[in-house]
Amino acid sequence: MDKLTIRDFDPGRKRVFVRVDFNVPVEDGKVVDDSRIRASLPTIRALLRGGAMLVLASHLGRPNGKVVDSFRLRPVAERLGALLRVPVRVTGDALGLGTQDAVARLKPGQVLLLENLRFHAAEEANDPGFAKTLASYADVYVNDAFGTAHRAHASTVGITQYLPAYAGLLMEREIKMLSTLMESPERPFAAVIGGAKVSGKITVLDELMKRVDTFCIGGGMANTFLVGKGHTVGKSLLEKDRVEDAKRILAAAEERGVQFLLPTDVVVAKEVTRGAEHKVVPAHKIPNSWSVVDIGPQTTAAFQAALEPARTIFWNGPLGVFEVPTFGDGTRAIARFLARKADEGATVVVGGGDSVAAVQQLGLTEKMSHISTGGGASLEFLEGRELPGIAALLDRDSGRQGHAEERTAEPASATSAGEGARP
Repeated sequence: MDKLTIRDFDPGRKRVFVRVDFNVPVEDGKVVDDSRIRASLPTIRALLRGGAMLVLASHLGRPNGKVVDSFRLRPVAERLGALLRVPVRVTGDALGLGTQDAVARLKPGQVLLLENLRFHAAEEANDPGFAKTLASYADVYVNDAFGTAHRAHASTVGITQYLPAYAGLLMEREIKMLSTLMESPERPFAAVIGGAKVSGKITVLDELMKRVDTFCIGGGMANTFLVGKGHTVGKSLLEKDRVEDAKRILAAAEERGVQFLLPTDVVVAKEVTRGAEHKVVPAHKIPNSWSVVDIGPQTTAAFQAALEPARTIFWNGPLGVFEVPTFGDGTRAIARFLARKADEGATVVVGGGDSVAAVQQLGLTEKMSHISTGGGASLEFLEGRELPGIAALLDRDSGRQGHAEERTAEPASATSAGEGARP
């Protein structure tokens, strides 16, 4: 999956439309986690050094096609400006005469951020008129938003019909690291899979089964596998309709000779809340009125022993109810262990919101080989699906490269921006 990147064109004096993923948590008008903004900085800085005029675009939250003041991007623009140490203006809307004027006034080295794209239903509908208007703001398109690459939206797919489309540096690294897991991992290759439900990860488990040597399964999803092995799990989260899938996956692991570790001891609590009574019990003796909230110390040690020889490790999903600190011991222990493995030269790729959050909270981000910015996108990539936002970019070895400069959009008129592109 070799795509043309920002290294393959001269951005000098060009208006470059960059789709970024600035869907970050904002509280009281301040960005409280800027990791996704920081992840975009290499691409933004490289284009600015090259003399580009940048039009950045992102979504924030789920406004469902309506203007929601709490989802405005001004706090994001302020944080980005502080990181870049250059002013970042944000438009009042993604469309309209004011936005056209702001784009027209851009000079090399300047940055403009469009207001939340999802204030327009046309964005998620991949409306051609909306896409064409966005394209009219620029000469070149760059997608650096891997977290939205699995969505066929106007700013990720539709716009590429009108502009030559390149991968940003973050997008390039995401593709490279995740492709390595699927195509050429150094062995032994292990996967640590957690999270609440197995239903959203069945396909990725099936795909990884063809490639990994060891699975370590924790989190709420492990309960379904425990039931598949004949255990009871009390009041714990359980997907009864997925027990047969769990049995099938367990059988496949045995048939292929894949080590498939489930918890042997667990932390259980009377209530899944902070301060609740809790204790460690064997996984086959979970009390009827208690819930599993974490892996136990015996399981943590067993997972670490199984992962010790691994040269490539993929981790997705916490191993307990990580948002309650008391129930996050297993997740934190595995995070620290994987950081040490990466420090010793193993390739450790972390994907998934809560597992990434654990790494960030412990200050281990820089230790890991790669922290994926895409939760759902990462899983779909590993499932072997074609992600629309990646497929739409120019291939390095294809006829599309020769026609890259032929994709152009007419400058947006007041009519097209104000009427044709609006939902």
